[in-house]
Amino acid sequence: MLVNVYGAKCVGIDAMTVTVEVDIRSGIGIHLVGLADTAVKESLLRTVNALQALDYHIPGKKIVINLAPADMHKSGSCYDLPIALGIIAASEQKTMPVLGEFVIMGELGLDGSVRDVSGALPVAQMAGMHGYRGCILPIQSALEAVELREMEVYGIKTIDDAIRILSGEGNVSDLLIWNTREYHELQEEMALMQDCLADAIDFSEIIGQESAKRGVEIAAAGGHNVALIGSPGSGKSSLAKAMAGILPPMSREESLVTSKIYSVAGRGKLRYGLIRQRPVRSPHYSASVAALIGGGNGDNILPGEVSLAQSGLLFLDEFGQMSRTAIEALRGPLEDRKVVISRLRAKVEYPASFMLVAASNPCPCGYFGEGDRCNCSVGQRTAYLSHLSGPILDRIDIQLVMRRVDTGRMLSRHEAESSAVVAERVRKARDIQQKRFEGEGISTNAEMNNRQIAGFCQLSDECRETLQNIIERMQLSMRAFYRIIKVSRTIADLDGRKDIEVGDILEAASYRILDREYPM
Repeated sequence: MLVNVYGAKCVGIDAMTVTVEVDIRSGIGIHLVGLADTAVKESLLRTVNALQALDYHIPGKKIVINLAPADMHKSGSCYDLPIALGIIAASEQKTMPVLGEFVIMGELGLDGSVRDVSGALPVAQMAGMHGYRGCILPIQSALEAVELREMEVYGIKTIDDAIRILSGEGNVSDLLIWNTREYHELQEEMALMQDCLADAIDFSEIIGQESAKRGVEIAAAGGHNVALIGSPGSGKSSLAKAMAGILPPMSREESLVTSKIYSVAGRGKLRYGLIRQRPVRSPHYSASVAALIGGGNGDNILPGEVSLAQSGLLFLDEFGQMSRTAIEALRGPLEDRKVVISRLRAKVEYPASFMLVAASNPCPCGYFGEGDRCNCSVGQRTAYLSHLSGPILDRIDIQLVMRRVDTGRMLSRHEAESSAVVAERVRKARDIQQKRFEGEGISTNAEMNNRQIAGFCQLSDECRETLQNIIERMQLSMRAFYRIIKVSRTIADLDGRKDIEVGDILEAASYRILDREYPM
């Protein structure tokens, strides 16, 4: 008897259907075909033990299992459950009339329990788009898809739970993921985590650094990349952490894309639903290119830090200490806002639209510009920042110098704007951009291409002349030229103005400090 069970495979952040065909005929042996890797082939032994543990028998006949399409590599342990259900149905040990109406994924334990798999959210979304009635997933994986209420999402713990659903008899609403005890418990835990997130550094707690705060506010309002250059203890890390508190809430589209990335990477556990907090990633400066960009063996390619920071912040502390190869690998993602990872047998594309916040000392000792404390030579200072190539600096819209706050300023506390006040201005500027770019496929000024800059950033003759003088005097590149216009557009949005003014151009150009020979 031939039975079809439907599973899925993730390619990037999207899933595609994999049909598990199980055929039982006269003969001997269990045969698995369909370009499966070692982990999938090992599933046969796990499946046999799991079925026997639950008192199901393995037919003494020839069992052929085909994973279609046969020309696409299948990897991982997520096909255990579809294979087990296919054997039960094909051997007629249980009747499952609605087997073909669900997408089913899960790894099996030897006792018949079902374990978590990665990529549950893209799989559930694919099931809804292709007209399936719903999906059956391990309970912890199903928690990722609780917000997809337009279809049935079941969370199961054992093979018998899946058979209860597929038999089509009796009430199985207790297995719907939003009716489970795990879902309600996790709701309470997430509420407590939200309270903890409120304890992040507030702008009012950062003493001084008013010009740097202004630059960070502009960066947050327009989604621009920012570099913080300053001596140790000047507040670079604190300002970067406080920046997360002024970013606007994520839209549903942003949440969905970011959540799918985390789901594919296997980091969607211990939460439910879509990610609502903008991610803040801060890898160590010794991170490899593969850790930053993404990589893997064969077709098992996982997203890196630039993709995990999608719609959020990628904070790279000690930027000048990173390997040159790793820094240069950021060129593509910063410009294209995506990552394409190619291997011999696979090519995968991941979104990578993030805000880069890079922090660095100005010299090897860290104290250049702080009186006579620096003991570095001119050559050492020049070599230190020249580690950051021109193409990388071109892609950083806002470059800020942070100096140590004098002792008197630290002792005389004075009221400063809170993160809530700054966040409200940022939100209003983002709302202006959302309306402006409706139908354009982007949401921030930083994402504009040259055509959109020409359409949405009209300059007066006076602004054009000012910008031309700046470009000629500072010998800036064409990329820097366009980025100054983008920042100017954001400054005008913060002030609620429709047109860009000369003052906006001058302020935007003032943030290109690393284009000068000795910025400090």
